Amino acid sequence: MGVKFSTLQTLDRNPQPAYHARLYQLTTRGDTPMYTFGRTSLTGSCLALLACLQGGCGSAEISVQFHPATATTTPPARVVFLAGPDSHLPGAHEHEAGTALLSAALRERQPSIETVNVYGGWPSDESIFEGADALVMYCDGGDSHLVIDHLQTFNRLLDRGIGVVALHYCVEVPRGSPAADAMLRAIGGYFETWWSVNPHWTAQFTRLPPHPVTRAIAPFSLEDEWYFNMRFVEGGVTPLLSAVAPPSTMERWNGPHSGNDAVRKLVADGVPQVLAWAFERSGGGRGFGYTGGHYHANWENDAARELVLNAIEWVAVKP
Repeated sequence: MGVKFSTLQTLDRNPQPAYHARLYQLTTRGDTPMYTFGRTSLTGSCLALLACLQGGCGSAEISVQFHPATATTTPPARVVFLAGPDSHLPGAHEHEAGTALLSAALRERQPSIETVNVYGGWPSDESIFEGADALVMYCDGGDSHLVIDHLQTFNRLLDRGIGVVALHYCVEVPRGSPAADAMLRAIGGYFETWWSVNPHWTAQFTRLPPHPVTRAIAPFSLEDEWYFNMRFVEGGVTPLLSAVAPPSTMERWNGPHSGNDAVRKLVADGVPQVLAWAFERSGGGRGFGYTGGHYHANWENDAARELVLNAIEWVAVKP
């Protein structure tokens, strides 16, 4: 019998029929984690929504789970996942469930990788980071970003060359702040308010460049809250997912996240926008930014999920 590890419900964005909702279950059987997607009724989703409204969508409690490597057939690595509190209604910004999914899938494909999953925020015991080869952050950004109050530790990790993966809202830090400097140093780019934008749209990835992160990933399309017009450093950044944003992405008024004259011209001119990228630091260490990840159900997309897993391996396992 499978032991249920985590269960959550996410509403279909375009349900057909309308009462359908996605149910995600992550189970373990023996030493082999597995994940499946099924369906449940609207009743269960309403109960989840009610619980969210009554008790909050995320938990303030910080917990840690250690998952040791189970094989030594490939180069070993230690990956620390930082999941911020869930911050939206069920189906979006499911940081804990998304982290559990990615961590289990990573160990399934590379049993020599040890993972440490931190749920709910920054760990009080920072010895967790000792010996870590990579840090994967899936959390809210802006003024609530996890690194803001821990920049000394974060910069120390960068000094020793730790790989960094930043997913979705995690790529945004306050404009012109010390956190922005640290994020530029870590992954080579970030969401800058009044410059970058965050519309929901379907990106068509018709061509992917050759790179270890795009290994075995075929062209695909996916609806998500794809941020674009990121602020990048000069040099070291390799665009991996690029797409032309449709005019519908500019339907909102100008604002810190919604639009500005510069990005409107880029969209009008049909300039491809970078939605995921790899970064190699001149002083050593690698980074990866991925602006998708708003909808939990999108981890069901093989191309999106495997691309992120490739990226985690790439930043963690040095040649």
